[in-house]
Amino acid sequence: MKSLNSMQYEALRKGAEITAADDHGDKVLLMADGTYLKLFRIKRLITSARLFPYWHRFVRNAEKLSELGIPTVKVLEVYQIPHLDRTAVHYEPLPGSTLRQVGDMDEALVDQFGRFLSDLHDKGVYLRSLHLGNVVRTPAGELGLIDIADMRIRKKPLSGRLRLRNYHHLCRYEEDREVVARHEQAFLAHVDDSIRPELQLMLQRRPAD
Repeated sequence: MKSLNSMQYEALRKGAEITAADDHGDKVLLMADGTYLKLFRIKRLITSARLFPYWHRFVRNAEKLSELGIPTVKVLEVYQIPHLDRTAVHYEPLPGSTLRQVGDMDEALVDQFGRFLSDLHDKGVYLRSLHLGNVVRTPAGELGLIDIADMRIRKKPLSGRLRLRNYHHLCRYEEDREVVARHEQAFLAHVDDSIRPELQLMLQRRPAD
């Protein structure tokens, strides 16, 4: 991990575009060369993030996903930025468009998405922030993952309970649920029989029901 003083940080971010921020400051910067800088802060005094920092989760998940053959971002460097009380990960984005950018997905793409999620679950990948904005279709037609800090990768396939919880995350986003529900049979074809009926109900009703 490299440490950046204020001058070095300003030089690094020169010409960058802020793509995400909150009341505490910048969160994601699109750099002039097309790479990204994602900044992390510890939100609470007592938190697991002090033992397992967000930057470390991001880097570890990128490495593990690559080992599993799942397309994802490429980490270039990790920084400590003391004057901002931040850490940051500098990375190359995964080329392509998010499924949310694709919009009205056809049956073939919904089928591919369902198969992709099932494969992730079989490989032990649990997406705590599952939505169509975090899944990218690459120019080669593969599906991959971005925004990977809030993720857990287990050593064995996910249980039915965790798979169902993961699908529930997806169904919380009304626009995403509606896109998938238009071709629900193609999506459900890749879901285990034990949880298929409950997932079908999720797809057919609004999250507030």
